[in-house]
Amino acid sequence: MHRFLVSAAHKSSGKTTVSVGLAAALARAGRAVRTFKKGPDYIDPMWLAAASGRPCRNLDFHLSSPEALREEFARYGAGADVCLVEGNKGLYDGLDLEGSNSNAALARALDLPVVLVLDARGMTRGIAPLILGYQAFDPGLRIAGVILSRLGGSRHESKLRAVIEHYTEVPVLGAMHEDPQLAIVERHLGLMPVNEAWAANESSAARARIAALAEAAGKQIDIDRLLELTRSDAPLPAVPPLQASTCADTQRVRIGIARDEAFGFYYADDLEAMERAGATLVPFSTLRDARLPEVDAVFIGGGFPEVFMPQLQANVRLRNALRDALESGLPAYAECGGLMYLSRSITWRGETRRMVGAIPGDVVMHERPVGRGYVRMEETAAHPWGGGTPGEVHAHEFHYSSLENLDAGTVFAYRMKRGHGTDGAHDGIVRGNLLASYCHLRSAGGRDWAARFVEFVRRCKARTEARPAVTAG
Repeated sequence: MHRFLVSAAHKSSGKTTVSVGLAAALARAGRAVRTFKKGPDYIDPMWLAAASGRPCRNLDFHLSSPEALREEFARYGAGADVCLVEGNKGLYDGLDLEGSNSNAALARALDLPVVLVLDARGMTRGIAPLILGYQAFDPGLRIAGVILSRLGGSRHESKLRAVIEHYTEVPVLGAMHEDPQLAIVERHLGLMPVNEAWAANESSAARARIAALAEAAGKQIDIDRLLELTRSDAPLPAVPPLQASTCADTQRVRIGIARDEAFGFYYADDLEAMERAGATLVPFSTLRDARLPEVDAVFIGGGFPEVFMPQLQANVRLRNALRDALESGLPAYAECGGLMYLSRSITWRGETRRMVGAIPGDVVMHERPVGRGYVRMEETAAHPWGGGTPGEVHAHEFHYSSLENLDAGTVFAYRMKRGHGTDGAHDGIVRGNLLASYCHLRSAGGRDWAARFVEFVRRCKARTEARPAVTAG
């Protein structure tokens, strides 16, 4: 097995371009590639999953202990030829002075060598002390090699290789030249999600982009040398399989999940947790479907509804059907973009469009983030699902919008202890059987929200089926 962590000196160094290119090149060569992403990101994992042909898994210190991260890595990395972990930010960047949740800490926890991607624009001789400093800062961390990124040409590459060879003993594993044709489009929340590029009549362009990245990585990175330096003969530890709920077969429920260009922020782990708990996930499109599928509940995750405001507003039949179903008691859970869609309206760049109207508030987009980062919350008595674990709920938020004109009597499921949420003090709007939150949950760290939601749906379904039939006359 070959396993390694791809990190960088700082963000926006070309790390995702390298990671996606490597995953795609290795997969095209017939290797079973498992990808992982450090932190709570949704977008990079979409590209990594598309490149490798397998779901990408998130590894997050904020939600899981180091022991749990090792178990997750072993569970999903088992049987792979290559395990590629993409870091976030810089190698030593973290939330505390000790770097306890940094990329370096994750590499140590998982016993991974590091492939360091260096943005070499404008650099020549100065790259040597940079590499030497990164080695010296944590001698216990093994930097297997460096990949030079965003180079200006072959002459620039030759100078850098000569400097690194003369002053260091770190192998240069590759040199990716600056190429606008390989760049993945960025927007206010980061890279364009691959689900959007795939679905918006750009499928050939998105596939071509990944194919081009694979070809560039194959030509500009010494993949054989990289695999040689990241080989591990030690097997990953065996971990117990995840168990399905005892209700999974006999009391299944159908949950509609919004999956299209506008909504695609879902963790593979959470969706699998819902299925283990007894849910059949039924995808539907908020842009093209005129009606909801036959379901017992709805889950609308995050995304970019503001980008698709005209199309969402134009699908009047689905908006009305969804509002009527929620008002009639259909259980539903919505996160961030899903909350925005269920509001009365969204205003962005001077334009206002009508949305579902199930939440009595109006969304306004801003130039800067309103809520960004990890949050800590505690549940209130109004939380509709019940059966929660006492203590803090750890989650994350990243939204440029605020929810305004809310009714004074709005009921919330969470009190914010850290973070912004809906109004700086609360999050989790409760309307009947609907829970809508700006914060994103994750079924990790002993808090299996997915199973709780499925059980809530099951109880709601049982109550509905137990009601006596109403006959005419």
